Amino acid sequence: MSRFLKLPLAELCEKITDGTHHSPPNGPIGAFKYVTAKNIKPWGLDLEDITYVDAEMHAEIYSRCDVRKGDVLYVKDGAGTGAVALNTLDEPFSLLSSVGVLRPGPALFPKYLLYALQEPDTKRSMLDNVAGVAITRLTLKKLNASEIPIAPPAEQARIVAKLEELLSDLDAGVAELKAAQKKLQQYRQSLLKAAVEGALTASWREAHRAANTPLETGAQLLERILRERRARWEKKQLAKFKEQGKTPSKDWQKKYPEPVAPDTTGLPELPKGWVWASLDQLLSRLRSGTAETSTRELTPYPVLKSSAVRQGKIDFGALNYLHADQCRNDDYLEDGDLLISRLSGSVEYVGCCAVVQAVPPMSVQYPDRIFCGKLSSPSQHIAIHVVNTLRSPSARIRIEAAAKSTAGHKRISLSDLHPFPVPLPPLAEMAALGEIVQTALTCSDDMEAALELARKQSTAQRQNILRAAFAGQLVPQDPDDEPASMLLERIRSERAAQPATKKPRGRKTEEAAA
Repeated sequence: MSRFLKLPLAELCEKITDGTHHSPPNGPIGAFKYVTAKNIKPWGLDLEDITYVDAEMHAEIYSRCDVRKGDVLYVKDGAGTGAVALNTLDEPFSLLSSVGVLRPGPALFPKYLLYALQEPDTKRSMLDNVAGVAITRLTLKKLNASEIPIAPPAEQARIVAKLEELLSDLDAGVAELKAAQKKLQQYRQSLLKAAVEGALTASWREAHRAANTPLETGAQLLERILRERRARWEKKQLAKFKEQGKTPSKDWQKKYPEPVAPDTTGLPELPKGWVWASLDQLLSRLRSGTAETSTRELTPYPVLKSSAVRQGKIDFGALNYLHADQCRNDDYLEDGDLLISRLSGSVEYVGCCAVVQAVPPMSVQYPDRIFCGKLSSPSQHIAIHVVNTLRSPSARIRIEAAAKSTAGHKRISLSDLHPFPVPLPPLAEMAALGEIVQTALTCSDDMEAALELARKQSTAQRQNILRAAFAGQLVPQDPDDEPASMLLERIRSERAAQPATKKPRGRKTEEAAA
Protein backbone atom coordinates (compact mmCIF):
# COMPACT_ATOMS: atom_id res chain seq x y z
CA MET A 1 0.00 0.00 0.00
CA SER A 2 3.03 2.29 0.40
CA ARG A 3 3.14 2.70 -3.40
CA PHE A 4 -0.36 4.24 -3.33
CA LEU A 5 -1.03 7.94 -2.80
CA LYS A 6 -4.34 9.36 -1.59
CA LEU A 7 -5.00 12.62 -3.41
CA PRO A 8 -7.95 14.98 -3.93
CA LEU A 9 -9.87 14.78 -7.20
CA ALA A 10 -9.16 18.47 -7.84
CA GLU A 11 -5.51 17.56 -8.37
CA LEU A 12 -6.20 14.45 -10.45
CA CYS A 13 -8.94 15.62 -12.82
CA GLU A 14 -8.68 18.05 -15.70
CA LYS A 15 -12.29 19.03 -15.23
CA ILE A 16 -14.94 18.73 -12.53
CA THR A 17 -18.27 20.35 -13.33
CA ASP A 18 -22.00 19.82 -13.22
CA GLY A 19 -24.72 19.91 -15.86
CA THR A 20 -27.17 22.61 -16.83
CA HIS A 21 -30.33 23.71 -15.05
CA HIS A 22 -32.29 23.63 -18.32
CA SER A 23 -35.20 21.23 -18.52
CA PRO A 24 -35.97 19.35 -21.74
CA PRO A 25 -38.74 20.88 -23.85
CA ASN A 26 -42.25 19.45 -23.92
CA GLY A 27 -42.39 19.85 -27.67
CA PRO A 28 -41.13 17.57 -30.45
CA ILE A 29 -38.33 15.16 -29.63
CA GLY A 30 -34.96 16.19 -31.02
CA ALA A 31 -31.95 14.18 -32.12
CA PHE A 32 -29.55 14.79 -29.22
CA LYS A 33 -29.46 12.57 -26.14
CA TYR A 34 -30.20 14.26 -22.81
CA VAL A 35 -28.76 12.29 -19.89
CA THR A 36 -30.28 12.53 -16.40
CA ALA A 37 -29.66 10.71 -13.11
CA LYS A 38 -31.93 7.82 -14.08
CA ASN A 39 -29.51 6.92 -16.89
CA ILE A 40 -26.48 6.51 -14.58
CA LYS A 41 -26.17 2.81 -13.73
CA PRO A 42 -23.32 0.75 -12.19
CA TRP A 43 -22.71 -0.98 -15.52
CA GLY A 44 -22.64 2.29 -17.49
CA LEU A 45 -25.07 4.54 -19.30
CA ASP A 46 -28.58 3.11 -19.52
CA LEU A 47 -29.94 4.38 -22.83
CA GLU A 48 -33.22 2.42 -22.85
CA ASP A 49 -35.13 5.26 -21.17
CA ILE A 50 -33.47 8.36 -22.59
CA THR A 51 -34.78 11.87 -23.31
CA TYR A 52 -33.88 13.81 -26.46
CA VAL A 53 -33.54 17.55 -27.11
CA ASP A 54 -33.40 19.54 -30.30
CA ALA A 55 -30.25 21.07 -31.79
CA GLU A 56 -30.85 24.56 -30.39
CA MET A 57 -31.19 23.45 -26.79
CA HIS A 58 -28.34 20.96 -27.15
CA ALA A 59 -26.01 23.72 -28.41
CA GLU A 60 -26.84 25.89 -25.39
CA ILE A 61 -26.47 23.06 -22.88
CA TYR A 62 -23.32 21.60 -24.44
CA SER A 63 -21.58 24.97 -24.48
CA ARG A 64 -21.86 25.00 -20.67
CA CYS A 65 -20.99 21.36 -20.03
CA ASP A 66 -19.30 19.52 -22.87
CA VAL A 67 -18.99 15.75 -22.40
CA ARG A 68 -16.31 13.61 -24.00
CA LYS A 69 -15.75 9.90 -24.40
CA GLY A 70 -13.84 8.63 -21.35
CA ASP A 71 -15.37 11.13 -18.95
CA VAL A 72 -16.84 9.76 -15.73
CA LEU A 73 -20.39 10.96 -15.11
CA TYR A 74 -21.64 11.28 -11.54
CA VAL A 75 -25.02 11.92 -9.90
CA LYS A 76 -24.74 14.95 -7.65
CA ASP A 77 -28.14 15.00 -5.92
CA GLY A 78 -31.24 12.95 -5.15
CA ALA A 79 -31.63 9.31 -4.18
CA GLY A 80 -28.75 8.19 -6.43
CA THR A 81 -26.19 10.71 -5.17
CA GLY A 82 -22.67 9.41 -5.80
CA ALA A 83 -23.61 6.93 -8.55
CA VAL A 84 -21.08 6.94 -11.41
CA ALA A 85 -20.87 5.68 -14.99
CA LEU A 86 -18.24 5.83 -17.73
CA ASN A 87 -19.15 7.64 -20.93
CA THR A 88 -18.34 5.25 -23.78
CA LEU A 89 -20.28 7.18 -26.45
CA ASP A 90 -18.52 8.86 -29.35
CA GLU A 91 -21.45 11.21 -29.99
CA PRO A 92 -22.04 14.46 -28.07
CA PHE A 93 -24.98 14.69 -25.66
CA SER A 94 -26.32 17.00 -22.96
CA LEU A 95 -26.59 16.67 -19.20
CA LEU A 96 -29.17 17.74 -16.65
CA SER A 97 -27.93 19.65 -13.60
CA SER A 98 -28.26 16.55 -11.41
CA VAL A 99 -25.41 14.91 -13.38
CA GLY A 100 -21.84 16.17 -13.52
CA VAL A 101 -18.57 15.40 -15.29
CA LEU A 102 -15.21 14.20 -14.00
CA ARG A 103 -12.51 14.30 -16.69
CA PRO A 104 -9.49 12.20 -15.66
CA GLY A 105 -6.09 13.85 -15.88
CA PRO A 106 -2.96 12.10 -17.24
CA ALA A 107 -2.36 10.38 -13.88
CA LEU A 108 -5.60 8.42 -14.15
CA PHE A 109 -7.03 5.75 -16.40
CA PRO A 110 -10.77 6.51 -16.89
CA LYS A 111 -11.87 3.08 -15.70
CA TYR A 112 -9.52 3.28 -12.73
CA LEU A 113 -11.25 6.51 -11.68
CA LEU A 114 -14.65 4.88 -12.23
CA TYR A 115 -13.85 1.94 -9.95
CA ALA A 116 -12.05 4.10 -7.38
CA LEU A 117 -15.20 6.17 -6.92
CA GLN A 118 -17.18 2.96 -6.28
CA GLU A 119 -14.77 1.66 -3.61
CA PRO A 120 -16.90 1.49 -0.41
CA ASP A 121 -14.64 3.51 1.91
CA THR A 122 -13.97 6.19 -0.72
CA LYS A 123 -17.67 6.52 -1.57
CA ARG A 124 -18.65 6.68 2.10
CA SER A 125 -16.08 9.43 2.73
CA MET A 126 -17.22 11.33 -0.37
CA LEU A 127 -20.87 11.26 0.74
CA ASP A 128 -20.18 11.93 4.40
CA ASN A 129 -22.11 15.00 5.57
CA VAL A 130 -23.30 15.88 2.07
CA ALA A 131 -25.28 19.10 1.88
CA GLY A 132 -29.03 19.26 1.61
CA VAL A 133 -32.11 18.97 3.78
CA ALA A 134 -34.93 17.53 1.67
CA ILE A 135 -32.52 16.28 -1.03
CA THR A 136 -28.88 15.30 -0.52
CA ARG A 137 -26.49 17.25 -2.73
CA LEU A 138 -22.85 16.55 -3.50
CA THR A 139 -21.34 20.00 -4.01
CA LEU A 140 -18.42 20.75 -6.31
CA LYS A 141 -16.43 21.88 -3.27
CA LYS A 142 -16.97 18.50 -1.58
CA LEU A 143 -16.17 16.62 -4.78
CA ASN A 144 -12.98 18.57 -5.44
CA ALA A 145 -11.75 17.77 -1.94
CA SER A 146 -12.68 14.06 -2.06
CA GLU A 147 -9.62 11.80 -2.15
CA ILE A 148 -9.00 8.53 -3.97
CA PRO A 149 -6.00 6.16 -3.74
CA ILE A 150 -3.65 6.44 -6.74
CA ALA A 151 -1.49 3.52 -7.86
CA PRO A 152 1.44 3.66 -10.30
CA PRO A 153 0.17 3.82 -13.92
CA ALA A 154 1.19 0.26 -14.79
CA GLU A 155 -0.49 -1.06 -11.66
CA GLN A 156 -3.65 0.91 -12.50
CA ALA A 157 -3.83 -1.02 -15.76
CA ARG A 158 -3.42 -4.36 -13.94
CA ILE A 159 -6.06 -3.41 -11.35
CA VAL A 160 -8.57 -2.41 -14.03
CA ALA A 161 -7.96 -5.64 -15.99
CA LYS A 162 -8.46 -7.79 -12.89
CA LEU A 163 -11.56 -5.87 -11.83
CA GLU A 164 -13.03 -6.24 -15.32
CA GLU A 165 -12.50 -9.99 -15.10
CA LEU A 166 -13.91 -10.49 -11.60
CA LEU A 167 -16.78 -8.02 -11.76
CA SER A 168 -17.98 -9.18 -15.18
CA ASP A 169 -18.34 -12.71 -13.77
CA LEU A 170 -20.11 -11.32 -10.72
CA ASP A 171 -22.43 -9.15 -12.84
CA ALA A 172 -23.30 -12.14 -15.01
CA GLY A 173 -24.30 -14.04 -11.88
CA VAL A 174 -26.42 -11.12 -10.64
CA ALA A 175 -28.15 -10.94 -14.04
CA GLU A 176 -29.04 -14.62 -13.72
CA LEU A 177 -30.42 -14.01 -10.22
CA LYS A 178 -32.56 -11.13 -11.49
CA ALA A 179 -33.85 -13.31 -14.34
CA ALA A 180 -34.74 -16.04 -11.85
CA GLN A 181 -36.59 -13.52 -9.66
CA LYS A 182 -38.54 -12.30 -12.67
CA LYS A 183 -39.51 -15.85 -13.61
CA LEU A 184 -40.61 -16.44 -10.03
CA GLN A 185 -42.90 -13.40 -10.22
CA GLN A 186 -44.35 -14.69 -13.48
CA TYR A 187 -44.90 -18.10 -11.88
CA ARG A 188 -46.84 -16.53 -8.99
CA GLN A 189 -49.05 -14.63 -11.42
CA SER A 190 -49.71 -17.78 -13.47
CA LEU A 191 -50.50 -19.70 -10.29
CA LEU A 192 -53.02 -17.12 -9.05
CA LYS A 193 -54.59 -16.83 -12.51
CA ALA A 194 -55.11 -20.59 -12.66
CA ALA A 195 -56.50 -20.53 -9.11
CA VAL A 196 -59.23 -17.91 -9.67
CA GLU A 197 -60.21 -19.35 -13.06
CA GLY A 198 -60.64 -22.86 -11.64
CA ALA A 199 -57.89 -24.49 -13.71
CA LEU A 200 -55.87 -25.35 -10.60
CA THR A 201 -58.62 -27.57 -9.15
CA ALA A 202 -59.93 -29.06 -12.41
CA SER A 203 -58.72 -32.56 -11.44
CA TRP A 204 -60.21 -32.10 -7.94
CA ARG A 205 -63.65 -31.39 -9.46
CA GLU A 206 -63.35 -34.32 -11.84
CA ALA A 207 -62.50 -36.70 -8.98
CA HIS A 208 -65.53 -35.56 -6.95
CA ARG A 209 -67.78 -35.73 -10.00
CA ALA A 210 -66.64 -39.29 -10.68
CA ALA A 211 -67.26 -40.25 -7.04
CA ASN A 212 -70.69 -38.59 -7.23
CA THR A 213 -69.90 -36.68 -4.02
CA PRO A 214 -72.64 -34.14 -3.18
CA LEU A 215 -71.26 -30.65 -2.62
CA GLU A 216 -72.71 -27.30 -1.64
CA THR A 217 -72.37 -25.25 -4.83
CA GLY A 218 -70.93 -21.75 -5.01
CA ALA A 219 -74.45 -20.36 -5.54
CA GLN A 220 -75.71 -22.17 -2.44
CA LEU A 221 -72.71 -20.93 -0.46
CA LEU A 222 -73.40 -17.35 -1.56
CA GLU A 223 -77.05 -17.70 -0.57
CA ARG A 224 -76.00 -18.89 2.89
CA ILE A 225 -73.47 -16.04 3.23
CA LEU A 226 -76.16 -13.49 2.35
CA ARG A 227 -78.52 -14.96 4.93
CA GLU A 228 -75.82 -14.77 7.58
CA ARG A 229 -74.95 -11.22 6.48
CA ARG A 230 -78.54 -10.10 6.97
CA ALA A 231 -78.84 -11.96 10.27
CA ARG A 232 -75.74 -10.17 11.60
CA TRP A 233 -77.20 -6.81 10.60
CA GLU A 234 -80.54 -7.59 12.25
CA LYS A 235 -78.82 -8.75 15.44
CA LYS A 236 -76.80 -5.54 15.53
CA GLN A 237 -79.92 -3.39 14.97
CA LEU A 238 -81.84 -5.15 17.75
CA ALA A 239 -78.89 -4.59 20.09
CA LYS A 240 -79.02 -0.87 19.25
CA PHE A 241 -82.75 -0.71 19.98
CA LYS A 242 -82.19 -2.43 23.31
CA GLU A 243 -79.28 -0.17 24.22
CA GLN A 244 -81.41 2.90 23.47
CA GLY A 245 -84.42 1.47 25.34
CA LYS A 246 -86.56 1.59 22.20
CA THR A 247 -89.07 -0.82 20.68
CA PRO A 248 -88.15 -1.83 17.12
CA SER A 249 -90.05 0.33 14.65
CA LYS A 250 -92.52 -1.12 12.20
CA ASP A 251 -90.88 -2.62 9.10
CA TRP A 252 -87.42 -1.89 10.53
CA GLN A 253 -86.06 -4.97 8.71
CA LYS A 254 -86.88 -3.34 5.36
CA LYS A 255 -84.16 -0.78 6.05
CA TYR A 256 -81.49 -3.43 5.53
CA PRO A 257 -78.95 -2.08 2.97
CA GLU A 258 -78.75 -4.72 0.28
CA PRO A 259 -75.13 -5.39 -0.81
CA VAL A 260 -73.99 -4.23 -4.23
CA ALA A 261 -74.12 -6.91 -6.92
CA PRO A 262 -70.88 -7.90 -8.66
CA ASP A 263 -69.74 -6.09 -11.78
CA THR A 264 -69.41 -9.03 -14.20
CA THR A 265 -68.81 -6.95 -17.33
CA GLY A 266 -66.38 -8.79 -19.61
CA LEU A 267 -65.70 -11.56 -17.10
CA PRO A 268 -64.95 -15.11 -18.26
CA GLU A 269 -67.25 -18.07 -17.79
CA LEU A 270 -66.71 -19.89 -14.50
CA PRO A 271 -66.42 -23.66 -13.94
CA LYS A 272 -69.62 -25.54 -13.16
CA GLY A 273 -70.58 -25.05 -9.52
CA TRP A 274 -68.89 -21.62 -9.25
CA VAL A 275 -70.68 -18.25 -9.11
CA TRP A 276 -69.69 -14.58 -9.19
CA ALA A 277 -70.06 -12.69 -5.91
CA SER A 278 -69.20 -9.10 -5.02
CA LEU A 279 -66.82 -8.09 -2.29
CA ASP A 280 -69.72 -6.21 -0.69
CA GLN A 281 -71.76 -9.44 -0.53
CA LEU A 282 -68.93 -11.31 1.17
CA LEU A 283 -68.21 -8.59 3.75
CA SER A 284 -70.51 -7.31 6.44
CA ARG A 285 -68.38 -4.21 6.84
CA LEU A 286 -65.56 -2.49 4.98
CA ARG A 287 -64.16 0.83 6.11
CA SER A 288 -60.92 2.76 6.62
CA GLY A 289 -59.35 3.23 10.03
CA THR A 290 -58.47 6.17 12.21
CA ALA A 291 -57.46 9.48 10.67
CA GLU A 292 -55.76 10.59 13.87
CA THR A 293 -52.12 11.63 13.52
CA SER A 294 -49.84 8.95 14.94
CA THR A 295 -46.25 9.36 16.14
CA ARG A 296 -43.21 7.26 16.98
CA GLU A 297 -43.63 8.07 20.64
CA LEU A 298 -44.11 4.73 22.42
CA THR A 299 -47.58 4.41 24.01
CA PRO A 300 -49.85 1.44 24.85
CA TYR A 301 -51.92 2.16 21.72
CA PRO A 302 -50.15 0.93 18.55
CA VAL A 303 -51.51 1.53 15.06
CA LEU A 304 -50.27 -0.08 11.84
CA LYS A 305 -48.25 2.01 9.44
CA SER A 306 -49.74 2.28 5.97
CA SER A 307 -46.78 0.28 4.62
CA ALA A 308 -47.54 -2.66 6.94
CA VAL A 309 -49.84 -4.36 4.40
CA ARG A 310 -48.24 -5.98 1.38
CA GLN A 311 -49.51 -8.78 -0.84
CA GLY A 312 -50.46 -11.66 1.46
CA LYS A 313 -48.47 -10.27 4.40
CA ILE A 314 -48.94 -7.98 7.39
CA ASP A 315 -45.88 -6.60 9.16
CA PHE A 316 -46.92 -6.11 12.79
CA GLY A 317 -43.49 -4.63 13.44
CA ALA A 318 -44.39 -1.59 11.28
CA LEU A 319 -46.13 0.45 13.97
CA ASN A 320 -46.76 4.01 15.02
CA TYR A 321 -48.57 5.01 18.20
CA LEU A 322 -51.69 6.89 19.32
CA HIS A 323 -52.85 8.36 22.61
CA ALA A 324 -55.86 6.98 24.45
CA ASP A 325 -58.21 9.80 23.39
CA GLN A 326 -57.39 9.12 19.71
CA CYS A 327 -58.58 5.49 19.70
CA ARG A 328 -61.92 4.24 18.37
CA ASN A 329 -63.32 1.23 20.20
CA ASP A 330 -64.30 -0.66 17.05
CA ASP A 331 -61.06 -0.13 15.12
CA TYR A 332 -59.06 -2.90 16.78
CA LEU A 333 -57.91 -5.75 14.55
CA GLU A 334 -59.23 -9.29 15.02
CA ASP A 335 -58.24 -12.64 13.58
CA GLY A 336 -59.92 -13.15 10.23
CA ASP A 337 -60.05 -9.44 9.32
CA LEU A 338 -59.28 -8.61 5.72
CA LEU A 339 -56.90 -5.64 5.26
CA ILE A 340 -56.63 -3.77 1.94
CA SER A 341 -54.26 -0.84 1.36
CA ARG A 342 -56.29 2.16 0.24
CA LEU A 343 -53.65 4.76 -0.65
CA SER A 344 -49.97 4.71 -1.62
CA GLY A 345 -47.38 6.71 -3.49
CA SER A 346 -47.00 3.80 -5.93
CA VAL A 347 -49.92 2.17 -7.75
CA GLU A 348 -48.39 -1.29 -7.27
CA TYR A 349 -49.03 -1.02 -3.53
CA VAL A 350 -52.64 0.16 -3.86
CA GLY A 351 -55.05 -2.70 -3.19
CA CYS A 352 -52.46 -4.91 -1.50
CA CYS A 353 -54.36 -7.29 0.77
CA ALA A 354 -53.82 -9.82 3.53
CA VAL A 355 -55.72 -11.71 6.22
CA VAL A 356 -55.11 -11.09 9.91
CA GLN A 357 -54.16 -14.57 11.12
CA ALA A 358 -52.25 -13.91 14.31
CA VAL A 359 -52.98 -10.67 16.14
CA PRO A 360 -50.17 -9.71 18.55
CA PRO A 361 -50.89 -9.81 22.31
CA MET A 362 -51.46 -6.04 22.36
CA SER A 363 -54.50 -4.46 20.66
CA VAL A 364 -53.61 -2.90 17.31
CA GLN A 365 -55.59 -0.34 15.33
CA TYR A 366 -55.34 0.49 11.62
CA PRO A 367 -54.99 3.89 9.88
CA ASP A 368 -57.21 5.59 7.33
CA ARG A 369 -54.88 4.48 4.55
CA ILE A 370 -56.01 0.89 5.13
CA PHE A 371 -59.47 -0.63 4.65
CA CYS A 372 -60.53 -3.34 7.10
CA GLY A 373 -63.26 -5.81 6.14
CA LYS A 374 -65.30 -8.15 8.33
CA LEU A 375 -66.49 -11.31 6.56
CA SER A 376 -70.25 -11.86 6.43
CA SER A 377 -69.63 -15.54 7.13
CA PRO A 378 -66.39 -15.84 9.12
CA SER A 379 -64.24 -18.44 7.37
CA GLN A 380 -60.49 -18.65 6.95
CA HIS A 381 -61.00 -20.37 3.60
CA ILE A 382 -63.15 -17.52 2.25
CA ALA A 383 -60.76 -14.88 3.58
CA ILE A 384 -57.72 -16.51 1.94
CA HIS A 385 -59.65 -17.00 -1.31
CA VAL A 386 -60.57 -13.30 -1.41
CA VAL A 387 -56.90 -12.36 -0.89
CA ASN A 388 -55.76 -14.70 -3.67
CA THR A 389 -58.43 -13.23 -5.95
CA LEU A 390 -57.35 -9.63 -5.30
CA ARG A 391 -53.74 -10.62 -5.97
CA SER A 392 -54.52 -12.26 -9.32
CA PRO A 393 -53.47 -10.57 -12.60
CA SER A 394 -57.02 -9.74 -13.75
CA ALA A 395 -57.88 -8.20 -10.37
CA ARG A 396 -54.68 -6.13 -10.36
CA ILE A 397 -55.59 -4.73 -13.78
CA ARG A 398 -58.99 -3.67 -12.45
CA ILE A 399 -57.54 -2.15 -9.28
CA GLU A 400 -54.80 -0.19 -11.03
CA ALA A 401 -57.26 1.06 -13.65
CA ALA A 402 -59.65 2.23 -10.91
CA ALA A 403 -56.92 3.92 -8.82
CA LYS A 404 -57.18 7.70 -8.90
CA SER A 405 -54.45 10.27 -8.31
CA THR A 406 -54.64 12.55 -5.29
CA ALA A 407 -51.80 14.87 -4.26
CA GLY A 408 -49.12 12.62 -5.73
CA HIS A 409 -50.70 9.41 -4.39
CA LYS A 410 -52.82 6.67 -5.90
CA ARG A 411 -55.98 5.62 -4.10
CA ILE A 412 -59.01 3.38 -4.39
CA SER A 413 -62.40 4.01 -2.82
CA LEU A 414 -65.18 1.92 -1.32
CA SER A 415 -67.19 2.46 -4.50
CA ASP A 416 -64.37 0.71 -6.39
CA LEU A 417 -64.31 -2.26 -4.03
CA HIS A 418 -67.97 -2.91 -3.21
CA PRO A 419 -68.90 -4.28 -6.69
CA PHE A 420 -65.51 -5.98 -7.12
CA PRO A 421 -66.15 -9.47 -8.57
CA VAL A 422 -64.94 -12.55 -6.71
CA PRO A 423 -65.28 -16.03 -8.30
CA LEU A 424 -66.86 -18.19 -5.58
CA PRO A 425 -66.34 -21.97 -5.73
CA PRO A 426 -67.94 -24.53 -3.37
CA LEU A 427 -66.45 -24.23 0.13
CA ALA A 428 -64.84 -27.69 -0.02
CA GLU A 429 -63.14 -26.84 -3.32
CA MET A 430 -62.14 -23.46 -1.92
CA ALA A 431 -60.37 -25.19 0.98
CA ALA A 432 -58.49 -27.51 -1.39
CA LEU A 433 -57.65 -24.58 -3.67
CA GLY A 434 -56.32 -22.50 -0.77
CA GLU A 435 -54.07 -25.32 0.37
CA ILE A 436 -52.60 -25.81 -3.11
CA VAL A 437 -51.96 -22.09 -3.57
CA GLN A 438 -50.54 -21.61 -0.08
CA THR A 439 -48.10 -24.51 -0.49
CA ALA A 440 -46.92 -23.18 -3.85
CA LEU A 441 -46.62 -19.58 -2.62
CA THR A 442 -44.70 -20.64 0.48
CA CYS A 443 -42.27 -22.56 -1.70
CA SER A 444 -41.86 -19.57 -4.04
CA ASP A 445 -41.33 -17.24 -1.05
CA ASP A 446 -38.53 -19.51 0.17
CA MET A 447 -36.95 -19.41 -3.29
CA GLU A 448 -37.34 -15.63 -3.39
CA ALA A 449 -35.60 -15.30 -0.02
CA ALA A 450 -32.73 -17.50 -1.23
CA LEU A 451 -32.35 -15.43 -4.43
CA GLU A 452 -32.42 -12.16 -2.49
CA LEU A 453 -29.79 -13.48 -0.08
CA ALA A 454 -27.60 -14.43 -3.04
CA ARG A 455 -28.00 -10.91 -4.47
CA LYS A 456 -26.98 -9.36 -1.15
CA GLN A 457 -23.98 -11.67 -0.99
CA SER A 458 -23.03 -10.62 -4.52
CA THR A 459 -23.23 -6.96 -3.50
CA ALA A 460 -21.02 -7.64 -0.48
CA GLN A 461 -18.58 -9.58 -2.67
CA ARG A 462 -18.40 -6.69 -5.12
CA GLN A 463 -17.54 -4.31 -2.28
CA ASN A 464 -14.88 -6.70 -0.97
CA ILE A 465 -13.30 -6.96 -4.42
CA LEU A 466 -13.21 -3.17 -4.83
CA ARG A 467 -11.85 -2.70 -1.31
CA ALA A 468 -9.06 -5.23 -1.99
CA ALA A 469 -8.20 -3.62 -5.33
CA PHE A 470 -7.52 -0.21 -3.81
CA ALA A 471 -5.70 -1.63 -0.83
CA GLY A 472 -3.05 -3.14 -3.12
CA GLN A 473 -4.24 -6.73 -2.46
CA LEU A 474 -5.85 -7.68 -5.76
CA VAL A 475 -2.87 -7.70 -8.15
CA PRO A 476 0.90 -8.09 -7.56
CA GLN A 477 2.93 -4.92 -7.26
CA ASP A 478 5.98 -4.46 -9.51
CA PRO A 479 8.92 -2.59 -7.91
CA ASP A 480 10.01 -1.52 -11.42
CA ASP A 481 6.79 0.43 -12.00
CA GLU A 482 7.13 4.20 -12.05
CA PRO A 483 5.80 5.33 -8.66
CA ALA A 484 2.65 7.39 -8.68
CA SER A 485 4.54 10.10 -6.79
CA MET A 486 6.98 10.61 -9.69
CA LEU A 487 4.12 10.83 -12.21
CA LEU A 488 2.30 13.30 -10.02
CA GLU A 489 5.42 15.44 -9.56
CA ARG A 490 5.84 15.63 -13.33
CA ILE A 491 2.19 16.62 -13.80
CA ARG A 492 2.47 19.34 -11.18
CA SER A 493 5.56 20.72 -12.89
CA GLU A 494 3.75 20.80 -16.25
CA ARG A 495 0.76 22.57 -14.69
CA ALA A 496 3.01 25.15 -13.01
CA ALA A 497 4.68 25.90 -16.34
CA GLN A 498 1.35 26.59 -18.10
CA PRO A 499 0.21 30.25 -18.31
CA ALA A 500 -2.65 31.15 -15.96
CA THR A 501 -6.06 31.46 -17.61
CA LYS A 502 -8.47 34.22 -16.67
CA LYS A 503 -11.65 32.87 -15.11
CA PRO A 504 -14.88 33.91 -16.83
CA ARG A 505 -17.09 36.32 -14.91
CA GLY A 506 -20.76 35.84 -14.12
CA ARG A 507 -20.54 32.05 -14.13
CA LYS A 508 -19.65 29.40 -11.65
CA THR A 509 -16.21 27.97 -12.38
CA GLU A 510 -15.08 24.40 -12.04
CA GLU A 511 -13.13 25.23 -8.91
CA ALA A 512 -16.01 27.12 -7.26
CA ALA A 513 -18.21 25.52 -4.66
CA ALA A 514 -21.72 24.62 -5.74
